[in-house]
Amino acid sequence: MKAIVLENGKPTLKEVPIPRLAEGDVLVKMKACGLCGTDIEKICGQYTASQPILGHEPAGVVEESLFEGIRPGDRVFAHHHVPCYECYYCKNGSPTMCPYYRKTNLDPGGFAEYFRVPAWNVKREGILKLPDHVTFEEGSFIEPLATVVRAQRRVQLKAAESVLVVGAGPMGLLHVLNAKSLGVGQVMISDVSEYRLSFAEKLGVTAALNPTRHNVTEEVKRLTDGRGVDVSIIASGSPQAILSGLYSVRRGGKVLLFGVPFKGTILQYDVSELLNNEISLISSNAAVEEDTTEALRLISEGRIRVKELVSHVYGLEQFQEAVRVAKEGKAIKIVITD
Repeated sequence: MKAIVLENGKPTLKEVPIPRLAEGDVLVKMKACGLCGTDIEKICGQYTASQPILGHEPAGVVEESLFEGIRPGDRVFAHHHVPCYECYYCKNGSPTMCPYYRKTNLDPGGFAEYFRVPAWNVKREGILKLPDHVTFEEGSFIEPLATVVRAQRRVQLKAAESVLVVGAGPMGLLHVLNAKSLGVGQVMISDVSEYRLSFAEKLGVTAALNPTRHNVTEEVKRLTDGRGVDVSIIASGSPQAILSGLYSVRRGGKVLLFGVPFKGTILQYDVSELLNNEISLISSNAAVEEDTTEALRLISEGRIRVKELVSHVYGLEQFQEAVRVAKEGKAIKIVITD
């Protein structure tokens, strides 16, 4: 079978054996898999995880199953990381900090004609069956949307609040869509890309602000009676994005750190401002099965129309072109298909 694997740090389309199953494993024929920013980081050597496996947003059809209740022909989404649900972290509200969370993964990854879902994941509800009306492309959004669902739950986002999303990439736009699904009426967004901002405007944001043309903090305060937003969501890893969110939140407001900064990132920020202005700084990392289940519900019920974010679709053989377009920032969401 064909699969994209990292070879000497470069993504390569190779012929590899179809994974063999052990007890409890499931083999899935990939139909769609989203290209994530972390995939690009892995390709560029900027990712620090011990398992630089490419492709973690897959949906497909079960080819073979050694797990009761999952059968060949089932249309499914598969989660790449699943916690144990038994350790101290899992029992105390931090399941994505579980020491087992990143120890398993899809084999050889989601960018392959077939991939194996390990029994560890399957037994812990790491596979969700897709309703017939949910397309495979939509199914590939379950994992990224789940991370957004978990993040906004952690920051306790409410309909009456105002929000600034810093970063209008696919994750920032999912934050916009999820916030609007919660009934949030005032959602602003900022980004240096006019292409991305124009996409955001189609989603009905209150304001789309380019920091090269606007003073984002001043505009945000002007639109909130001088206060600043109730919640800043940082959907970018750049230091300037983080600072923009910090400066744009109101006194007593909340800042959600969602985008992953490069390791070693240092901010030039007076930390006393956090205490003096009672600003809550909250981070969120990844998602677990209650989040993927909720994400599937939102997609299935049409409450979040994720397909609107798909700007490019490529086959496995076109993976290098997909990476090039992603690196150049000329896409919103790229989906790789079989």
